[in-house]
Amino acid sequence: MRNYIPTINISSLLKNNFSSISSKKTIQKIEAACVDIGFFQIIGHGINKKNIANISKVGNNFFNSSIKNKMKLAPKKWNQLNKNVYRGYFPNNVNGKEGLDIGDPKVTKKDALKLKNQYIEYLELNKVINKRSINILSDYFNQLFILGEILFKGVIKLYKKDVSNSKLAFSRLKTLSTLRFNCYPNQQKPVEISKQDGAALGCETHVDSGVFTILYQDKKGGLQVQNRKTKKWHSVPHNKNALIVNTGMALQFLTKGKFKATNHRVLWNKTKRMSIPFFFEPSYDFKMNYSFLSKSLKNKGNNIFFYKFLNKSLKKFVEYQR
Repeated sequence: MRNYIPTINISSLLKNNFSSISSKKTIQKIEAACVDIGFFQIIGHGINKKNIANISKVGNNFFNSSIKNKMKLAPKKWNQLNKNVYRGYFPNNVNGKEGLDIGDPKVTKKDALKLKNQYIEYLELNKVINKRSINILSDYFNQLFILGEILFKGVIKLYKKDVSNSKLAFSRLKTLSTLRFNCYPNQQKPVEISKQDGAALGCETHVDSGVFTILYQDKKGGLQVQNRKTKKWHSVPHNKNALIVNTGMALQFLTKGKFKATNHRVLWNKTKRMSIPFFFEPSYDFKMNYSFLSKSLKNKGNNIFFYKFLNKSLKKFVEYQR
């Protein structure tokens, strides 16, 4: 079971040279992992343990603060004094866990007003988080965004397209990428009992919406991935040197189903657990189109703005029913 999720060293890709022999081999390993499993762990990703320790501390400090403090960042649904709808804090009575969703920290209040998209919101983090912690958040978001771009450029290279096309899909300020902190409390009861195997779950079975999710889970673990063929579930072991990557529905769309979004879940754990996923998602106005990766002229249709694509896929999540 430990070997079901492959571990890939991506250090050869960090130099943004996708044509070297070592880079091509790495990209082939990523392709195989995406096609066969939909999950893999990456090492050699350039983000050191201190960065991960710092971002984990920021998350833990926030969740350990008072509910009054956390609710200052809650969307309008749970705090009528706030204007934010999409970004912010949601309490654990919503779906068995509490969370904090943060968009691009580069987005200012002026940017949000100018762009006028429902998912581009300015979140007043300074209401509850000190300046040093905000800087840690911003730096980590930047690092994960760059890492997401590198992985996506690898996919573009597989399709023999210009890797600079990544900028057409992902633009800072316009990106809907989200840095999320999930805190699983000492859950008194599971949020779901699996109809397939009767497992008690702390997070429901689901697939992600974006291109890639890049995840740090603490050493308590709990994440499981479903084998698409056998339907069996495999635990993703904690690796202090690795980040977990999985494919989402947007990448499944762009690759015409080649890279499928994969079912995953979190087992019910009676002790506190935190995970930090980064949902690497395109610009809100990116036109999702098969022709982005394909050479075929037959694939010119099927345009849909990413924010509309996202809107449809988020409806299945209770915490986004706002």
